[in-house]
Amino acid sequence: MVEVKKVNLLKTVNIDSITIRKDHYFPNAYVIDFPLDSEPDHVWQDIFEREWRTSRHLWDRKIFIIGDTLRLVTTPDEMREKISWIKEVVSSTNKNVENYIKQMNVAERSKLETRRAMIEHDGTIESIRKAIRSVLREA
Repeated sequence: MVEVKKVNLLKTVNIDSITIRKDHYFPNAYVIDFPLDSEPDHVWQDIFEREWRTSRHLWDRKIFIIGDTLRLVTTPDEMREKISWIKEVVSSTNKNVENYIKQMNVAERSKLETRRAMIEHDGTIESIRKAIRSVLREA
């Protein structure tokens, strides 16, 4: 089973070290790279993408995960609101990752229980066969 873990924006980061540059494609927009505490796995990224795409916010969403970096394209006027939105989406993603892990654990337990039941079933059938052989030999 794939090890899935939560990912967060780094809270103790030197703001002066965050990459901020003018976007080449959108007028008045800037690209801001926010460091994450680790590189998200594909499950986290899938959940994250679903979360931000279904967000109640209707603005022009431009956000990407690149390695252990969350890249945001925004204008200075929308920056505060978008950063708050990003924090909400990351938090929601992590809650859904917890739910995913719980579901996978339940599914894994169910598989183990089914496997144990099949082994027990096979053992019972073998015991019945032995009993039948024994009784038939006596006759």
